[in-house]
Amino acid sequence: MRILLVEDDQLLGDGLQCALRADHFTVDWITSGSEVEGALKNGHFDLVLLDLGLPGMDGMQALRRLRAGDNPVPVLILSARDQLPDRVAGLDAGADDYLVKPFEMDELRARIRARMRRLADQPVQQIVVGTLAINSDTLEVVLNGEPVALSRRETVLLMALARDAGRVLTRDRLEQELYGWSEDVESNALEVHIHHLRKKLGTDLIRTVRGVGYQLVTR
Repeated sequence: MRILLVEDDQLLGDGLQCALRADHFTVDWITSGSEVEGALKNGHFDLVLLDLGLPGMDGMQALRRLRAGDNPVPVLILSARDQLPDRVAGLDAGADDYLVKPFEMDELRARIRARMRRLADQPVQQIVVGTLAINSDTLEVVLNGEPVALSRRETVLLMALARDAGRVLTRDRLEQELYGWSEDVESNALEVHIHHLRKKLGTDLIRTVRGVGYQLVTR
């Protein structure tokens, strides 16, 4: 699960990012509302954790812009604004949940788990490319009618390629999907995951475009 954290408090943002990464989430952290729209255009996220008291464009404005643009990404507001009218306004603006600061990390984890359960209750979403099928809810992968066992990161990488099958995705784009923007990545980590995918799925499914990136072949 990839999370976009929007929080301008450096201490809180750092603590949340570290805690969520320890829970095996991919977390990208930005500090202003004006960055939200661009971040969501440049990467796939499963959840946004959104502060309201942000510099420049505040969180409420950023949320309204997302919903006005029909962006359905789930949004969990994290805010010190604890009055009932504030909570109602946030939910009416399109937030899926609202958590008042200060909060316990265990409660945030529970809210995230609840969001994941609601996603699991929705109709199964499949990405199908030829004889390859990926269940985006359960992360199950089937090739030629047979299940294929992949690690979490291998599955995330394969889903990123499959969502844009036929297009060449850059190394930077794929590393962002796997690790986020700021997590340290070993120089050959992406190549290792690609190598493992080819061993499990066949060498012809993923094509290397030298100097650019990788492409999932659609034929």
